[in-house]
Amino acid sequence: MSYPTFELLRSQTIDALKIRVEEYRHKVTGAQHIHLAADNNENVFLVALRTVPHDSTGVAHILEHTALCGSQKYPVRDPFFMMVRRSLNTFMNAFTSSDWTAYPFASQNQKDFNNLLDVYLDAVFFSRLDELDFAQEGHRVEFAEADNPNSDLVFKGVVFNEMKGAMSSVSSQVWHTLCKYLYPTSTYHYNSGGEPEDIPNLTYQQLQDFYRTHYHPSNAIFMTYGDIPAAAHQEKFETQALSKFEKLDEVISVGDEKRYHAPVAVEEAYPLDENDAEDIEHKNHVVVSWLLGKTTNLDESLEAQLISNILLDNSASPLQQALETSELGQAPSPLCGLDDSSREMAFVCGLEGCTLEDAAKVEAMILDIMQKVADEGVPQEQIEASLHQLELSQREVGGDGYPYGLQLILTGLTSATHRGDPIALLDMDAALENLRLKTQNPHFIQETVRKWLLDNPHRVRLTMRPDLKMNGRIQAAEIARLAQLKASLSDEEKQIIIARSHALQERQLQQDDESILPKVGLEDIPANLHYTAGSHESFHNFPLRRYSAGTNGLVYQQITCKLPALTDEQISLLPYYSICLTELGAGDKDYLANQRWQAEVVGSIHAFSSIRGAGDDVQKIDAYLTLSSKALSRNSAAMNDLMKNTLLNVRFDELGRIRELIAQNRARREQSITGHGHSLAMTAACAGMSPAAKVSHQLGGLEGIAAVKTLDNSLDDEKNLANFAAQLNAIHQLVLQAPKQFLIVGEQEHLDSYRDDLKARWPNETTHTDFASFDLAPVSETIREAWIANTQVNFCAKAYPTVPSEHPDAAALTVLGGFLRNGYLHRAIREQGGAYGGGASQDSNSAAFRFYSYRDPRLSETLKDFDDSLIWLQETDHQWQSVEEAILGVIGSIDKPGSPAGEAKSTYQAELFGRTREKRELFRNRVLAVTVADLKRVANTYLVPEKASIALVTHAGHKELAEKMGLTLKTC
Repeated sequence: MSYPTFELLRSQTIDALKIRVEEYRHKVTGAQHIHLAADNNENVFLVALRTVPHDSTGVAHILEHTALCGSQKYPVRDPFFMMVRRSLNTFMNAFTSSDWTAYPFASQNQKDFNNLLDVYLDAVFFSRLDELDFAQEGHRVEFAEADNPNSDLVFKGVVFNEMKGAMSSVSSQVWHTLCKYLYPTSTYHYNSGGEPEDIPNLTYQQLQDFYRTHYHPSNAIFMTYGDIPAAAHQEKFETQALSKFEKLDEVISVGDEKRYHAPVAVEEAYPLDENDAEDIEHKNHVVVSWLLGKTTNLDESLEAQLISNILLDNSASPLQQALETSELGQAPSPLCGLDDSSREMAFVCGLEGCTLEDAAKVEAMILDIMQKVADEGVPQEQIEASLHQLELSQREVGGDGYPYGLQLILTGLTSATHRGDPIALLDMDAALENLRLKTQNPHFIQETVRKWLLDNPHRVRLTMRPDLKMNGRIQAAEIARLAQLKASLSDEEKQIIIARSHALQERQLQQDDESILPKVGLEDIPANLHYTAGSHESFHNFPLRRYSAGTNGLVYQQITCKLPALTDEQISLLPYYSICLTELGAGDKDYLANQRWQAEVVGSIHAFSSIRGAGDDVQKIDAYLTLSSKALSRNSAAMNDLMKNTLLNVRFDELGRIRELIAQNRARREQSITGHGHSLAMTAACAGMSPAAKVSHQLGGLEGIAAVKTLDNSLDDEKNLANFAAQLNAIHQLVLQAPKQFLIVGEQEHLDSYRDDLKARWPNETTHTDFASFDLAPVSETIREAWIANTQVNFCAKAYPTVPSEHPDAAALTVLGGFLRNGYLHRAIREQGGAYGGGASQDSNSAAFRFYSYRDPRLSETLKDFDDSLIWLQETDHQWQSVEEAILGVIGSIDKPGSPAGEAKSTYQAELFGRTREKRELFRNRVLAVTVADLKRVANTYLVPEKASIALVTHAGHKELAEKMGLTLKTC
């Protein structure tokens, strides 16, 4: 049943996803409502607006930020972030795509869901769009010395700095430059997030005009998921928003792209820091891309996915194999694959680490591979493997990153944005069967490759070359632009800038009446921790844990080995061992045959090591190696064969393959800095606080990035490569002697057969009495480092040694992180400082309390903000509500649901390290009991200046400043 102002257009049950999809239309405005009815109390809401910018000023992105800064019903300065801490949400965000802007949230508590819905509806459709909020979130100019009109002008703004950070990523620059040529006339030609040099061109009036035309119910798509009926949602949509609007005649849409009649080849530059100048002639990126069919055409979309999968899915796929083994570059481009997020799809492939002279050769190699596929086709078993991967991805129940309901909603959103059929993208069983029938035609793959690729003239070859002086020119242009602006200002205009700076600061410091916002309290928190129980059993002397979960026909399995004692050199090679374990050949299969086998029987297979401190003493550690895989239920036995063969018979004699894997790992790790700089900085700052924290920095942190560069360079020598392979094999021989245990996650009716599959393949466990477990020496030192990287923004971290998870103070320290963020750091670092983000958190695995900032224009000022937050904590008379809000945030993260399989795997891994249900319940109860006095006490006890460690990630221009701050310079 629908609410009277809505009409039901259609309803369809999708058994494979256990949902019923209902499509409605609002009778007056034409607003679309798609409801995914499911037996799931994690209800999800999303409202999306079609946003189609015609420049790179970032208007849609800045509007997304500014719309959340106060509305008619909730005229407080920051209702979005206030609600984050007044809620038990399991997800809450807003994001801007290339052609839509969406405001989603999820909650398991219906009171909380309705609270958030009230705030979101008012924010989207009745935003105040205060000009000072535009200045804060978008861009503004201020004097470097706020009250001194003789000082230099500077650009500030959250989005301005966010995009400076985002565009520090080379892969982001390659992608946005490619879109400029692949989409010459449509909205995708522009950077919807905003180019830093274009953002200051956006005016407040343009922002308001864009809001009036785009943020209207006639241009909106409402999407919901869960067990709240559609009519209940619609009643709120109507009474709180839609009843106040009439239909908008203007139709916002993206038109067809103008197609090229012949391929084009272009070359542009990207900025490279002088610290990365080594081997600069091999730091070019070459990508080739085709514009394909429409995402709203399900048949064309599936054909494109199939072809992309056949060409690129794994190292045995023809194009992926050619890219990985080519001497023309270091590694396949991170852009390789199908992009189906726009109205018309794009297929991209290429190499990074090329010479400029080889650009045409890279394109010729790619075309040769496609011509070979068009002439000869591919084996039928490879087509079946690709269809198998499509089926598995359709069936899997997600929810470990985004809520599962939100994943389903986002699946249908692109089609809905372009007025296609979102239900078709969800109910894919019939379409997949149709595709399977098409592939019975022996010429189907050849014909499709010719149609979409070889005979498609809308092809772009982009070469991006490094330029060591480009960053300097960009900075000089910004300085000159600001100097020119300052020279044009009258005295009166200078005073206006100063006055606005004061007005913004006053607005940021004002105390709003938060009581006008709805909230939940501690009384709304579930009494007990949600716990996923598993069996405790064994077979053939192997410990086994089995978990029953609603996995929709998938089975998940892990083999866990106690990590053996290793030398320091062997420890440094652990990440590469984990990578190689599932990427090399095994037994009589070379790596290509093994990759084909994997694609045929599993959805994924990978290995990882886990090293953690004990719950009562982080100087004592425990460590495991896990081999993890998933498969469709019918492939359980085959998955067992694959996992056993992988673990027992992996081959370390494929030296060329090992060389490729390290080069690819280096490329990925180097690109990770701008997206994860705050995490890397925190890891570095904590490296002196526990053995596990130190090894995390050495293996997965900035030290690890520096190490993989050195390793990669050394492996050009054949003797070094052979020695490296021998070292990996030596680690493996030790792992084979380690005690093993097993995990199975699946549907209850299949668990016994899954166990029988295991028993048939693993005979009695042999006990090795001389087995020595992994161990690390105790660590306690202070870190003061500045890491120089290719970035336009900074990432700051400051850390203090504290206590592990079982200590009574761990709960108060965990609450303290949210308390400082909510009450002080968000305002000081983000709103006033202009960073994209900042906060604090307790890491009980490292026994460390960490402050951080993300994409930050400042350095020493941010470190001072960290210190000032502790002064604020001690000197302010805090209200209980602020403590309650911080507790809600911690409980929300503890109680946040994952996927059915993800929850089981998380419980299994936690209990490996002694994190039992009882200990987790005790920690949760301690969190609920935290007081203001506890927060002040633990801060006084542990967060003392002489114990602080500092790590920064910054650019070469800040070397002198970092040295003046007493920091040791390091390069990653």
